[in-house]
Amino acid sequence: MAIKVDIVTPEKMLYSGEVEMITLPGTNGQMGILRGHAPLLSTLDIGEIVLHKREGNDYLAVSGGVVEVRPDKVTILADVAEAEGEIDEERARAALERAERLLAENPPPQQVPEIMASLRRSTLRLKVARRHAGRRASAGLSYEGGGGGESN
Repeated sequence: MAIKVDIVTPEKMLYSGEVEMITLPGTNGQMGILRGHAPLLSTLDIGEIVLHKREGNDYLAVSGGVVEVRPDKVTILADVAEAEGEIDEERARAALERAERLLAENPPPQQVPEIMASLRRSTLRLKVARRHAGRRASAGLSYEGGGGGESN
């Protein structure tokens, strides 16, 4: 049985639809939510949201927010969230390199948590973007012979 999911950012409604299951990065650990889950209110960490659907999974990068779970609906109010196809991989890579460079320069202790958060966000964005790129690359492959893709 499916559960309704709404994912909202300050800018837009990012997703609204039904899924078989949703996996979330709670601040106290990963959560898997199915229809009929007990009511729950929690905060979100930096991490990956996985929308498990019959036709395949969709991935989103999220950086903070809150989630309300009811037996028939999950509502996510995300501070920042991006669907896999929206992520600019070059920009994420540049942010990762910038954060790594700042850490290597031995920053003042009060700046380390902010730099580490930037490092986590950019690493996550790259991971989600690469999932999308991998699915795009394999979309034309046929494992039953004949069909798109290259043969070796």
